Amino acid sequence: MKRIFLLIATNLAVLLVASIVMSILGVNTSTMGGLLVFAAIFGFGGAFISLAISKWMAKKTMGCEVITTPRDSTERWLLDTVTRQAQQAGIKMPEVAIYQSPEMNAFATGPSKDNSLVAVSTGLLYGMSQDEVEGVLAHEVSHVANGDMVTLTLIQGVVNTFVIFAARVVAGIINNFVSSNDEEGEGLGMFAYMAVVFVLDMLFGILASIIVAYFSRIREYRADEGAARLAGKHKMIAALERLRQGPESSAMPAQMSAFGINGKRSMAELMMSHPPLEKRIAALQTR
Repeated sequence: MKRIFLLIATNLAVLLVASIVMSILGVNTSTMGGLLVFAAIFGFGGAFISLAISKWMAKKTMGCEVITTPRDSTERWLLDTVTRQAQQAGIKMPEVAIYQSPEMNAFATGPSKDNSLVAVSTGLLYGMSQDEVEGVLAHEVSHVANGDMVTLTLIQGVVNTFVIFAARVVAGIINNFVSSNDEEGEGLGMFAYMAVVFVLDMLFGILASIIVAYFSRIREYRADEGAARLAGKHKMIAALERLRQGPESSAMPAQMSAFGINGKRSMAELMMSHPPLEKRIAALQTR
């Protein structure tokens, strides 16, 4: 319920901010230019608001406990390892957190390279060897150093804009066609028009998710390569091998899963945010 409430609250905030911006700019959605501006405001607005509050959302939804003063040797080692890797990668020290979960996973998030969070699950921290955990941490630090959060936000903003714009243009064409063939010339009507827009949003959204997933898989390979440089290729391969032995699904919310070490599985690789572990291992072995 907490995650659902936060998701609804975030979406309402996006709608409020976008509506205010449209009112200030005097956007007229009855023109193609106005519709494009409307689509861009909602498409990029939602993506950038999500990025801006990503650390806060991650802490709230995942119950992350940020390490400020290490309570034991394991937390001290975790903090020291991320500190060393961040220095190697040339980024500001991320916040380091632990969240309670039996699955072996970790993620990085944050609005910029110098304002980020690296979090690991208790299942990963205590279920892997230190070498394997070091490889995972290096992967997440590489995501931050590569600016993947901002890059994926820009891509998401572009595809969101395409979905919103294209769905309404096509719905308008359908409405005009129905109107021209209707003796009364009334077209679809408000509810029918909105239903068509909703269906087209879903269809174009599927196409957009394939595009986003493609770029997501590319940055996973890059983060694996970065981890190999920061921690050593053998440690990253060992971590991926260990993950391959675990469950084939992730309970992590989508917004965090995209930046996790182990993503959600899918029957179709086109829809996966992460390449199959076998392919990631093979890519590292051939480097």
